[in-house]
Amino acid sequence: MGRQRSTVSDESPGRPPSAGLVRALRVRRNAAVGVGTGVALAVLVYLVRVFELLGPVGGTQRYPVVGPEGWFLVLGVVLASATALLVTSALTAVTAYRRTREL
Repeated sequence: MGRQRSTVSDESPGRPPSAGLVRALRVRRNAAVGVGTGVALAVLVYLVRVFELLGPVGGTQRYPVVGPEGWFLVLGVVLASATALLVTSALTAVTAYRRTREL
C-alpha cells in the first residue's frame, strides 16, 4: 500500500490567524506589565503584613499547617495572579479601543 496524503489542516477555514491580533493588541507587553504589577503589589502586601510594617494586627489568629507566613504567601500568589489578569485585561482593552479609533 502506498502512503496516503493527509488533507487535515490545523487552520480554521474562514478565520484569520490570531497571531496578528495578539501582536496588534500588544498582549505580550500588556501581560508582562500585568505580571510585574501583580508581583510588586503582592510582595508589598506580603511584607507589610508579615513583617508588621504598619504595626501589629489586633486579635489572635491560628494558622494551621504552614503558619502565618505560608498562608500569606498563598494569598500573595492569588493576589498577584488576579492583579496581573486585571491589569493585562485593562491594558489590552485600552489598546483595542485606541486601535479602533485609529481605523
